Order: sequence, then C-alpha cells, then structure tokens
Amino acid sequence: MKLRVDRDAFAEAVAWTARALPGRPAVPVLASMRLEVAQDGPSLHLSGFDYEVSSRASVEVLAEESGAALVPGRLLAEIVRNLPSGSVHIDTDGTRLRISGGAARFTLITMPLEDYPTLPGMPGRIGSVSSDAFAEAVRQVTPAASRDDTLPMLTGAYLDFRGDTLSVVATDRYRIAVRELWWKPEDPGIGASALVPARTLHDMARSLIAKSDVDIALGAPQAQGEGMIGFENGGRRTTTRLIDSDFVKYASWFPAEFAGRAEVAVAPLVAAVKRVALVADRNTPLRLAFSEGEVVLEAGSGEDAQAIEAIGVAYEGEPLRLAFRPDYLLDGLTAVETDTAHLNFTEPTKPAVFTDAPAKEGDKPSFRYLVQPLRVA
Repeated sequence: MKLRVDRDAFAEAVAWTARALPGRPAVPVLASMRLEVAQDGPSLHLSGFDYEVSSRASVEVLAEESGAALVPGRLLAEIVRNLPSGSVHIDTDGTRLRISGGAARFTLITMPLEDYPTLPGMPGRIGSVSSDAFAEAVRQVTPAASRDDTLPMLTGAYLDFRGDTLSVVATDRYRIAVRELWWKPEDPGIGASALVPARTLHDMARSLIAKSDVDIALGAPQAQGEGMIGFENGGRRTTTRLIDSDFVKYASWFPAEFAGRAEVAVAPLVAAVKRVALVADRNTPLRLAFSEGEVVLEAGSGEDAQAIEAIGVAYEGEPLRLAFRPDYLLDGLTAVETDTAHLNFTEPTKPAVFTDAPAKEGDKPSFRYLVQPLRVA
C-alpha cells in the first residue's frame, strides 16, 4: 500500500472510526483499525469492529499501490491529529507502516490481517431521515435510557417505523421520553421496529454531518442471533447488533386526562432548577408548588442547606405540590426544543408529562417526556 492523502480529511476519518474502537477489547486485535486501498478506486477505507458495532469511513487519496494494513487505531488517531497540515504520505514495508507529514516520520508495527474479523455487510436500506432532526431526536430521548446492563431491554432506544413517522423512545421505568419525526421510507406501508443500544446510537448521532440525510438499513433477526441495523451518512457507515428483547408497551403509560397544566418559559425554569438544586444531591427531591401565576421551587429542609425561588408561569388547575429528582427534571426540560414547555399533571404521586409547545393549538406535540414524581412527607 502506498498513497498520499490530505491531512485534515484523513484526521477526521481516522478520529471518527477510532471512536467506535473498544477501550478494553476482549482480544488485542479488536483495538486495531483496518486500512485498505482497493484496486478499483481512489479511496482509502478505514474500519473498526468489536463483534457488536462496526464503523467504516472512506477518504479520497492519490494511491500508487493498493493494499491493506492493520494498525493500532487510537495510536494512529493521535499521530494523525498531531501532524502538520498538508499532505500525509503512507506506505507499507513488510510488517511496518510508515506515516510522514511535513518533517515528522512515524513507523507503526502492523498486525496480521488474517487475525481480524470480517466486517458485517450493510443490511437492506429501509429509508432515510434528516441528519439534524434525527440527531436532535436521539439527544432528546437517550438520557431516559437505563445504564443498568442487568436489564438490557431498558438500555436500548426503541426505533418504531410506521409509514412516514419514526418514533424514538427510551425508558428506565421511572421516565419515558418519546420523539416523533418525519422520515422517508422506501415502503410507504412499512411497519418495523428496532431496539438499538442507546449508547451506540447516541455516539453515532453526535457525529452525523449537518444538513444531510442518514440512510437507515435494517436486517431481520437471523436464526442464530440478533438482527442488525445500519446507518450511512456522508460516506460513513455504522452497524450494530440489535438488543434481542421486546420493548415495553409504553403508549398506555401516558395519562389520557390531566387535572393541572402549566405553560412556562423553558430557559428561566431550567436556570431556576439548576440554582435550587445546588443544595440537593441527585436523590434529594426538588419540590415544586404550582398555583395561579407562579411556581415555587424548594430544596433542602431542617438542618440541611436550603434554597427557594419563585418564577412566573401560566397555570390552570387546583394548586398542586410535587417533587422530582433534579436530574430527571432537567433531562426532560432541556430536551424541549421550543421556547415554551407544557407541564401536565394528574396527582402529586402519579406521572407528569412534559411536552414541547405545538406550532398550532390542537396539534400533537412531537416530544413527550413522562416522569414519575417522588413521594415526600
């Protein structure tokens, strides 16, 4: 393999691929990155795979010789990131890969290519979605997924494809986040779903190219294991195994009617919650008292540090006092995209629902966040 490539484009592709490499691989070869220049194209393909998640990026190069090499992925990323701007020259000599940029020269020892697992192929494409809308939906929803690996079903983000509507859902049993968005299916009558590891989906969505489309590919479960989902954006591909479990029937958890409703500016409420929560740890309740025209936030009591703050809201219903975990409260409020949020309540001990403010009265909100209040004396 012998080639020349622009340092900035190469560094970006290497860094993106390296993000998917495991920090503590089960076997050392999985920490490697595969570089390949095919005989029939002017592209360098970079790939990583840990048997669960695969990543592949391509970058245009001027290739003199095709070939492939397997090198330590994170080390390669550090080297390329620190090279000066301009052209980077790469060539192999036996078991060594040489990298030069400007006056800098590096030599890496390659690993045997036959030791590296074969990357899975891309499943069949089922449609595409705006990268900006999808990234925002994932950002809104994934904080509600559980971090407890003993319950795999709850560590996933549920993607539900129904016609031209894509729903992204996550829950940890104490809250549920749902975002609905428009997408372009290959089959207008599609009815499919996928339970994707939330951390993988979050990492993938963060690196999407703005103002572009994401192709979504979905493979049916095979007899020998789980199904697979793939995402392609700007010449970059990510595949991951699906979680082999049924998702909860979340729709029935949302109340049909509410006894109280507040309409509040999101930014002032988020700022007030952050200030009052300074005297509370993660499991200490932050109390909210809603009445006509205002909500009073309180934390701490007795001999502990205390905080109190009131801000104006538009509230309809009987006066109501509730308590929430501060981080759960902030996760829901910061996920609302509109300047104003609607907070809907039933009883102090039953779930509350936060939503964005629809553009038109009577329209269905695109984001909903159900959260269970804490019981306090």
